[in-house]
Amino acid sequence: MQTNLADFIRNTPDGDEADAILRNCVHCGFCTATCPTYQILGDELDGPRGRIYLIKQMVEGAAVTRSTQLHLDRCLTCRSCETTCPSGVQYGRLVEIGRKITEEQVTRPLGQRMLRRLLASFVPNSALFTPIMRTGQHIRPLLPKKLRDKVPARQRPLEWPTAKHPRKMLMLTGCVQPSMMPNVNVATARVLNALGVETLVAPEAGCCGAIRLHLGYNDEALDDLRANIDAWWPYIEQGVEAIVMNASGCGATVKEYAHLLRNDPAYAEKARRVTELTRDVAELLPEFEEALVAVTRRRAIHTVAFHPPCTLQHGQQVRGKVEHLLATLGVEVRLPADNHLCCGSAGTYSLTQPKLSYALRDQKLERLQAQEPQVIVSANVGCIAHLQSGTSTPVAHWIELVEHMLSA
Repeated sequence: MQTNLADFIRNTPDGDEADAILRNCVHCGFCTATCPTYQILGDELDGPRGRIYLIKQMVEGAAVTRSTQLHLDRCLTCRSCETTCPSGVQYGRLVEIGRKITEEQVTRPLGQRMLRRLLASFVPNSALFTPIMRTGQHIRPLLPKKLRDKVPARQRPLEWPTAKHPRKMLMLTGCVQPSMMPNVNVATARVLNALGVETLVAPEAGCCGAIRLHLGYNDEALDDLRANIDAWWPYIEQGVEAIVMNASGCGATVKEYAHLLRNDPAYAEKARRVTELTRDVAELLPEFEEALVAVTRRRAIHTVAFHPPCTLQHGQQVRGKVEHLLATLGVEVRLPADNHLCCGSAGTYSLTQPKLSYALRDQKLERLQAQEPQVIVSANVGCIAHLQSGTSTPVAHWIELVEHMLSA
């Protein structure tokens, strides 16, 4: 694809990147076949190829309209198109550049501006989010369904392991997971403890930056990245083996730290090191497979349906590891038809694009429940909460299932 960048973006980091990505696209349309929003809406501009054309036009100086912004808003950033693309087009990075331009050039309606500002200020701030979520959980039966869908039932807390081990890994607890699903973090620490690894947490670390980044608050998102690097750096200097992620959405973002901070001389090298150390727990545990089999035993759960989050299979390109690991532990894992498609959660997407989000959720649940599972498992807090809002079948993180199987 030939390009002719406009003066406002030529010879800038975003312009150089957009130009390189656009030139890789060969217009084949394979991406359209695996785009969730195109499948529902049937509009070329609501598929990757159409959005790529829109972004090409805007970086070449065409007027950016509210319609352009709407088509980019509807994108889930699931990156299924990247997995499909034979040319290696990095669509996820391109669409973030396009969104940044539209935010600068198009004024949103007041209601949207208020909602997005509220989400960007409230959700990543655990000091605000946690007490409100806990209050919501306490009065959950009294909430209207739309609110109840966003408030998972409170979990009976597990105990954090206290044993000390020579091997140490750092874990990001996240901004919403500690209040919505705290046992995911504890289960991760308990499994690692059983394998002889001590899990450390940096208290000052917070949101990975994904929420503000995808809402268009780029400078604030980069501040989130820098704050986490500052919080983690003393532990990295002390030699932690890895930075463990159990929310695939966070993992996909942290693995982009080196790219996002590549032009920051104070943080570029540190960000590169953070990216090198970051590993989803699904990448980590296969290295302990023999030891894991030794410390687990079969329990009542025999059949699960697995929803691999987009941020795991497309964002991080981690596929097949969860299914293999659970199968090794004696669990029958069933994948739904079209398992490459998004469930509709996508961070704050269910709040900014509720109609599309719930249509995708219901479609995903229909295919998951066709597998007749005892439990549905996934690997990201947002996907788990979103799916659970539409079914009575238990939905959990797969690491919680492994923790339940621990022998000790």
